[in-house]
Amino acid sequence: MSARRIVPLGLQLLAAGSCSHPAFVTIRGGSLRKTDYPAGLALIRHPEHGWLLFDTGYSARFAALTAALPYALYRWLTPVRLREADTALRQLARLGIGPTEIGTVIVSHFHADHIGALRDFPLARILYPQAAYEAVRRLGPVRATRAGFLRGLLPERFERAALPIERCPEAALPPGAPTATGRDLLGDGSLIAVPLPGHAAGQIGLLLTTTEGRRCLLCADAAWSSRALREDRPPHPAAGLIMDDRAAYRRTFRALQRWQTVDPELVIVPSHCPDYYDPTCKEVRRL
Repeated sequence: MSARRIVPLGLQLLAAGSCSHPAFVTIRGGSLRKTDYPAGLALIRHPEHGWLLFDTGYSARFAALTAALPYALYRWLTPVRLREADTALRQLARLGIGPTEIGTVIVSHFHADHIGALRDFPLARILYPQAAYEAVRRLGPVRATRAGFLRGLLPERFERAALPIERCPEAALPPGAPTATGRDLLGDGSLIAVPLPGHAAGQIGLLLTTTEGRRCLLCADAAWSSRALREDRPPHPAAGLIMDDRAAYRRTFRALQRWQTVDPELVIVPSHCPDYYDPTCKEVRRL
């Protein structure tokens, strides 16, 4: 089992599009007002491995793949806002980063707002949780729609080129973490995959330390916002319709709250939280 070393990483938070829901769906006691939730992705700079992404946000392929039933139900129930200028590809270009410079894409789970741009990075190694893929890989169109999975978003090379994180060495997690061990994705302790099941089967978060000295957990969809965790306001039961396991979601949500109590300096970043990701996709935020 590997030990986590402190390898400071550059971390920039971008949003590639957004979706809208009534606020009450994502936070208990919220209003009926439609609220935009950014589709967050993290751009990571490693001193040896170069540029990496954690998730990818939406791409124009989402609209194309949901043009007809049954997949159209996905975009009817979850309206998406995306300009071409807001895609990961375009935003990275504005930062001077080309698609072939992304060496690794880490997938938290297989919902369309997290894998929407996988095809845009043709040379990237893709790391993913096996349980998350096994839960969706054999689904037909109707069940895949309910699971938020669009097979057409996966690169054709996915099954032969992608690597399950279970093949990475185990790594001890710090006190307070939901489990005792995670997976050391790069073999140097810098990026640790943390199991965060419930919202999606096999979902993972990513634990790292930034060049600014902040310990961060990118928690994917284990919570919709930092406010929900801070104020103990989990989502409405209606949100359970898109969850893999409601009971596991509640356990993970509570585990994150306990971890924050044990380690108040830990910055927990949910993928759709406007505190960290700009819903207008105009601002890159650094941690």
